[in-house]
Amino acid sequence: MLAGVVVAALSLLPLIFVITTAVQIGWDESVALIFRPRVGELLTNTVLLVALAVPLSIVLGVGGAWLVERTDLAGRGVWGAVLAMPLAIPAFVNSYAWVSVIPSMAGLASGVLLSTLSYFPLVYFPVRAALAGLDPALEQTAASLGRGPVRVFFGTVIPQLRLALLGGALLVGLHLLSEYGAFALIRFDTFTTAIMDQYRSTFNGSAGSMLAGVLTLLCLALLVLESRARGRARYARIGSGTVAPPTLARLGPWHAPAQLGMVIVAGLSLGVPAVVIGGWLVHGGAGVWQAPELVSSLMQTLGLALGGGILTVIAAFPLSWLAVRYPGRMSRMLERTNYFTSSMPGIVLALALVTVSLAFVPAVYQTALLLMIAYALLYLPRALVPLQAGIAQAPPQLEEAAQALGRTPARAFLSVTLRLVAPSTAAALALVFLAIAGELTATLLLSPIGVQTLATRFWSLSSEIDFAGAAPYALLLILLSAPMTYLLFRQSTTISNTKATS
Repeated sequence: MLAGVVVAALSLLPLIFVITTAVQIGWDESVALIFRPRVGELLTNTVLLVALAVPLSIVLGVGGAWLVERTDLAGRGVWGAVLAMPLAIPAFVNSYAWVSVIPSMAGLASGVLLSTLSYFPLVYFPVRAALAGLDPALEQTAASLGRGPVRVFFGTVIPQLRLALLGGALLVGLHLLSEYGAFALIRFDTFTTAIMDQYRSTFNGSAGSMLAGVLTLLCLALLVLESRARGRARYARIGSGTVAPPTLARLGPWHAPAQLGMVIVAGLSLGVPAVVIGGWLVHGGAGVWQAPELVSSLMQTLGLALGGGILTVIAAFPLSWLAVRYPGRMSRMLERTNYFTSSMPGIVLALALVTVSLAFVPAVYQTALLLMIAYALLYLPRALVPLQAGIAQAPPQLEEAAQALGRTPARAFLSVTLRLVAPSTAAALALVFLAIAGELTATLLLSPIGVQTLATRFWSLSSEIDFAGAAPYALLLILLSAPMTYLLFRQSTTISNTKATS
């Protein structure tokens, strides 16, 4: 409990920073800054973006997971990997690719398209893992009662996927609220882009902090919706369930449309970035690979992503444990405080950490440690979702049985529960690594002098319209993220294979 309280307290630093700024501004000026036409425009853009992109991401994520896990779709193994790979492409790299093809790309429709193509794997991964671990007997029993495939899917399967589905959807929503680079390139204004513009152009802390306050309220709305939809259902079970593998639904005449849909999704999410980056590399020639910053940016990105990922998983574990094993008002409150930070732009978190470090711990200012703390606070939700799903499916009765056989609580936890949660821990580390490798705004402000990541170098060059010079950094970002994406894919595939042969 103490570890969870400490993590939650650190997560509240950006919120305290925003509130303190608002108090310093005063009530009258705060009201004037919030209730103005510009805020209404940003609110409309942001709400519409979330309302459109999240459902589309759910459709693609759940639909793709079901096709590769529960149907006779030809090439299911290949398509399973293909649907995972878009997660290796940062959203701002995706935007860079599409803008290269369509320079006039802008507005809400473009934002929804890019967001869906970039973030639907956040739903696909947890849903596929949960679907692979679902007892097939539940579906077979429902089918034996006369229910058709559609009723079985929506009446039996979807309720069992609720935790993973809602967790993935929440991650998508939070990323939409905090995304900057992708929307800045297509000139689509959201609260995050507006806050960044305020701080970069005029350093108007008052206006930026008030916009961040509205953004925090939007995050709170998402948390409340997800919490109410989640409910208190339990998902753990003891034993391996039925030995029979799941019955694959026959697509029949729907096989060709399903294949076509897969091709379209793959072409839009993977084909466009691959072709564009390859084209810019050819256009730039060998000279673009001779930039002296390439190797140093790669190594610094790798070190920060690994260090920040490990720190984030360590911080997320006690919160996940409390939320699943000891559900209640206190544990839920500790868990939810972390989502506030992740919904805020990286620049707001960075400014809060700069203020606190200079005032209380000046030794950590402009250090890699402070930057990794920022990563941990930003991406705790990415670790919380898979960890909670893994802990929820690890029956506490097994740990209790180990203790009854004479093992201490610590040994029982390490030998039983931790082994069961290990795949989810690896998935959490991979998700956080992917996020940190492509993080932009907080890195720009908090990175120590002389430290440049692949993301910051890419952003600097693409902002100067040097798309050919930015292409190597985009490719390295993808290549660096690909192994972790493959780890996620293999982890979910292992669950599926284990289930089929158990």
